[in-house]
Amino acid sequence: MTDKTQEIWEDPPILAFLRFFCLPLPLLSNYFGIKMALNLLFIIPILVLCSFTLPVDAFTASPPLSSMADPVLPNEKKPPFSHIPTDNEARSPGVSEIRVVHHEDLNKKILIALIVASSLLAAILLFLSCFWIYRLKISKTSKTQKAQQSQDASKGLSLGPILDKFNPLRMAGKKGSVTVIEYEWLVSATNNFHEDNIIGHGAFGSVYKACFNDHFLAAVKRIHGGGPDAQRGFENEINCLSKIQHQNIVNLLGYCIHGETRFLVYEMMHKGSLESQLHGPSHGTGLSWQHRMKIALDIARGLEYLHERCTPPVIHRDLKSSNILLGSNYNAKLSDFGLAISGGGIQGKNNIKLSGTLGYVAPEYLLDGKLTDKSDVYAFGVVLLELLIGRKPVEKMSPSQCQSIVTWAMPQLTDRSKLPNIVDPLIRDTMDLKHLYQVAAVAVLCVQPEPSYRPLITDVLHSFIPLVPMELGGSLRITES
Repeated sequence: MTDKTQEIWEDPPILAFLRFFCLPLPLLSNYFGIKMALNLLFIIPILVLCSFTLPVDAFTASPPLSSMADPVLPNEKKPPFSHIPTDNEARSPGVSEIRVVHHEDLNKKILIALIVASSLLAAILLFLSCFWIYRLKISKTSKTQKAQQSQDASKGLSLGPILDKFNPLRMAGKKGSVTVIEYEWLVSATNNFHEDNIIGHGAFGSVYKACFNDHFLAAVKRIHGGGPDAQRGFENEINCLSKIQHQNIVNLLGYCIHGETRFLVYEMMHKGSLESQLHGPSHGTGLSWQHRMKIALDIARGLEYLHERCTPPVIHRDLKSSNILLGSNYNAKLSDFGLAISGGGIQGKNNIKLSGTLGYVAPEYLLDGKLTDKSDVYAFGVVLLELLIGRKPVEKMSPSQCQSIVTWAMPQLTDRSKLPNIVDPLIRDTMDLKHLYQVAAVAVLCVQPEPSYRPLITDVLHSFIPLVPMELGGSLRITES
């Protein structure tokens, strides 16, 4: 490096630029990698420097003395600027022209280039800083949403974005947070709704198993006809489930409308409904006492979320064993929100059409049309009796006479000597008698004819937590005898 070149690079503005020039290396390397960051930082100033055309002759070597017409002797003083011949002056052929460029001009051009390059670099840094702040806000927002979704999951049992498993090319759009799915895709997934894929029946149609790919199954409820009631239930369920996310409430994945037929697509619950487990071919053989208590706890958690945490509160209005779905680990989820209402209870038969299932409907709702959250508590008590006794809520005694499980069991639930005899034989000798008495007491309170005597679902929830083992979501510590 010559003395003049060293003076150029030791110039204070250039040194200041070099210090500024090296600062953004860590920031750029975070986004683009070290190699790309170096390329960006060095290529941009070089391009800017090249845009300022410097005199080429200033960097060319002086021609030999023999080729010069008037060589400058060492003791002669060089002119401060180059000699530009006029038009009248003859130029000798083969003689090279000499341009003398002062170093101050070169310094100025380099300094201007560096200033422009630093301005571009500052703009790049400003853009990257804004991008970095934007990314931070996005990441914080996503973390907050995930935290809110997992608040209600005591064991982190969140399914996450299930809809990501669907092929986005087969989605017809979105209505709120629920996906609209193409009819042809449902036909393909259910093998044209073949009867071999039927896994259940509802009030207005059947439920089919749908295989969307090799690793993802779903349940498709097909609603055909049904009139205005079916239409209202379909719309009500979409509006309700699109706003609810809880570990004990079934996930609605999407829906489809094809002519007069409507479809609802849910997550697959591999154990089916509680009704099929208790009253189907297995007759409850797969449900141990601990599993039954876990199911009761899960139902209470789902209802507690609807009654206490939803704004406005939601009353399910059709809680029954067929609307309680079981997963592979017997985790229970509430389903079928077609009759659910929000905003508190109703008074009088003229306000709303009486709906529900015989055996689960609370007396005050059936007789006077009064509907509150205590109506769901009554239905929960009936389901609890099903789990405890193993019998259906209403049984035919004769062609013209039916008997309610509440009417039959109530006198025996309060008699400790008779209580063990009415328990389902499959679990009769598998539980602690103190736990049995506690569950029977809760059931008796829930099915009281007077709503004010029934407990809040929050109290029911807290009474079941000590009865369920810790590994199943409760607080009971099981010790070996």
